[in-house]
Amino acid sequence: MKLILYGKIQNLETKFEFGYREVKEPKPYSRLEKFISLPVLIATSTLAWGVNFPAHLVVVKGTEFYDGKTRRYVDFPITDVLQMMGRAGRPQFDDQGKAVILVHDIKKHFYKRFLYEPFPVESNLLEVLPDHLNAEIVAGTITSKQDAMDYITWTYFFRRLVMNPSYYNLDDTDHDSINKFLSKLVERALYELECSYCIAVGEDNRTIDPQTLGRISSYYYLNHNTVRMFRDELKPESSIAELLDVLSNANEYDELPVRHNEDQLNSELAKKLPVEVNQYTYDSAHTKANLLLQAHFGHGQVGLPSTDYNTDTKSVLDQAIRILQAMLDVSADEGWLVTSLRIMQMVQMVIQGLWCHDNNLLTLPHMMPYHLACFRPWKGHGAKKKGYPDIKSPIETLPQLMAVCDGRFEALNAMLGEEMDRAHLEQIYQTISKLPQISVKLSIEGWWEGGTGEQEKRPIHSPLPGAKIQDENWMEVHADQEYVLRVNMDRINKIKKHDSKAFAPKFPKPKDEGWFLLVGDIENKEVVALKRVGYIRGRSSQQIAIIMPDIVGRVIYTVYMMSDSYLGLDQQYDICLDVIPASIESQVNTELVGELDFGDLQL
Repeated sequence: MKLILYGKIQNLETKFEFGYREVKEPKPYSRLEKFISLPVLIATSTLAWGVNFPAHLVVVKGTEFYDGKTRRYVDFPITDVLQMMGRAGRPQFDDQGKAVILVHDIKKHFYKRFLYEPFPVESNLLEVLPDHLNAEIVAGTITSKQDAMDYITWTYFFRRLVMNPSYYNLDDTDHDSINKFLSKLVERALYELECSYCIAVGEDNRTIDPQTLGRISSYYYLNHNTVRMFRDELKPESSIAELLDVLSNANEYDELPVRHNEDQLNSELAKKLPVEVNQYTYDSAHTKANLLLQAHFGHGQVGLPSTDYNTDTKSVLDQAIRILQAMLDVSADEGWLVTSLRIMQMVQMVIQGLWCHDNNLLTLPHMMPYHLACFRPWKGHGAKKKGYPDIKSPIETLPQLMAVCDGRFEALNAMLGEEMDRAHLEQIYQTISKLPQISVKLSIEGWWEGGTGEQEKRPIHSPLPGAKIQDENWMEVHADQEYVLRVNMDRINKIKKHDSKAFAPKFPKPKDEGWFLLVGDIENKEVVALKRVGYIRGRSSQQIAIIMPDIVGRVIYTVYMMSDSYLGLDQQYDICLDVIPASIESQVNTELVGELDFGDLQL
């Protein structure tokens, strides 16, 4: 948000004395109160929405802006014009507000009529009708084409359709014409949803059933074309660059502003970034979103061309998380392990403003790439010489630093004291102390043939990383039978004050800590199960239902505990399963318990 503050005009034919200031504080008066005596304030149109600056006279210089999507100048929304006009009139100083609108001659009568006469508000439902219907289909409100027709008749759109048919391209308002018009609308909207794999129309060509992509679209408030694009573009082993391209091509970024001459700025920005984009699409909103995300991952090392780009980056990041969550659901539904794990990394990258290959020590406040050299001498003889003989290896990751600094501020001071002042070191130490340290224990619950006759709980003994798998690591399970994987998580560094917010200074809004629990088959690169877990303050126990393979033999599943906020704090554990032939006795017991549980739910 930009302000140009003009001082006293000495000579109108020469030049203005001016000052420039950017409004960042929630209460910009604290910054601008010393300028209140200046007679003229020139600002962007967004200022009318952002802050309250009443004036004796408001001049709206033009009612058009450059739209990068259509590559032409388009009219401001009427609401924006009204908002700018609404700043005219100073409370306690003026008894009336004066506003002057500079507009093209051909639009003069339109604005006069709008300002001096009642102007009806028309419906915009047609622009989003497929997504609107999809949400109602998922909710169960609409189950057939006739339900969709009936539903539309209860909308504001239907009321305006009868009152102003020409606005909606309706030729006549008799019953048959309206019925045919609505029928075509419903057919076209449902056809779009069907092409996007969001719904399935029954064999009778009447009933409608929601599909997985439709549920994902509705849950995350995404355009149906976005989830369709996910289905078409995601691959079993998509790279980070490919996922970045898919993310930035989401329909939710269609309205990202590309202002006049910003294609040239995008071209210059692209030269500073690691992932190439199509050089012929610098005027595209999606290409700009891609570039802004890459710049965000640069840990503040990539300068943006203007402050407008800072505002645009916030708009991109605001929507990125829910889009990535939907991408993850689509990938997991397809069973793609590699792509799912990389999407989780993308979530971490967006929250922390780092590339996944960056050193995760850069997560800490005030930490810059040149500070990493301070940790290299801290191993073996070097650490012993400095008075810390327990440090056996170089500190290269966030968990290593957390272990070294656990309750020892002096260790952090010895590493970085020469490079940072004490205030910055204390902030780093406090951040390290609050980062989640989670202890994980795994067990499997279910029925085994020849067991106690009741549901048993058996602990899982995961092999150590890099160690040879021993006989005690293998657990026998029956083929083609459902078991419950129980994941018990205990936060070691419990925080007395309930503060679920993650440390994410690069993200524009507060973010709660959370986790992904993913069970995968590395050999086949398949997702077995996925579950999201919220903030862990003390202890948390999660259950994940797993159906064992129907082929007898040994298989290794891997449990991934992935943070949705931090890079470098992920954990993984191998589950060694010895699949033995199916047991009718254990299957019957499992099914009976399932029916009893289902019956309890029905009550």
